[in-house]
Amino acid sequence: MNTASTFLAIRGVSRSFAPSAKGGTPTLALQATDLTVAENDFITILGPSGCGKSTLLRIVAGLDTQTSGDVLLEGKTISGAGADRGMVFQSYTLFPWLSVLDNVCFGLRERNMPRAQQLEIAHSFIQKVGLVGFENHFPKQLSGGMQQRTAIARALANTPRILLMDEPFGALDHQTRELMQELLLGIWEQERKTVLFVTHDIDEAVFMGSRVVVMSARPGRIKLDRAIDLPHPRHYSVKTSPEFSSLKAELTEQVRVEVRAAQAMQMAE
Repeated sequence: MNTASTFLAIRGVSRSFAPSAKGGTPTLALQATDLTVAENDFITILGPSGCGKSTLLRIVAGLDTQTSGDVLLEGKTISGAGADRGMVFQSYTLFPWLSVLDNVCFGLRERNMPRAQQLEIAHSFIQKVGLVGFENHFPKQLSGGMQQRTAIARALANTPRILLMDEPFGALDHQTRELMQELLLGIWEQERKTVLFVTHDIDEAVFMGSRVVVMSARPGRIKLDRAIDLPHPRHYSVKTSPEFSSLKAELTEQVRVEVRAAQAMQMAE
């Protein structure tokens, strides 16, 4: 567990979903969960499908409401969505009628920022994500990786206190995914944003994270919180190191146990 000063505190957060119209009992998706995140942490979250990873992320984002517990960001209770939290989804969620530049400017425009200031900030982040020359392209003219770069630039342009990422590279091919991992990690090493990053990919979790959190099968709970003591700047060659292999092996076994538990639960249902 990270012992640095608390930036984000998740305290006793649970989430139950009401039964369907046909009746039945409520579904407990997330048991009472505690997680403490220090400023500038990059937390990757692993676990089987349906364990509550995305639910937890959406609660922190203010897009869903917990059944019990509290979420505090810098000591203030989160009670809804806010500009202090930037969200990046697996689907690119760009506005198809806006260019790359105007997608990145969108949040700044909503805050009534002067256009000249919008453009200065947007161009800075477009450069960081490697999209110089594509400012006037529309989403349909971009590859999946380029669309996700735009989504990341848009989130960062709003200067959120924390970046929430729900399998942002899950829809990309393997090579593009690896390039995006390096790109995002490089930006994090420069910007030092606090990041919560949900993924199914164990390699990705170890490579990206300063800590990896493993969640149990539904109803989800945090069963492991492992520090990743790999050096920064973190180059892709670290994946060939014995330290990386050891961490991957440990986490693979932890996740496999929970995947088997989830499968057994599905069969019982």
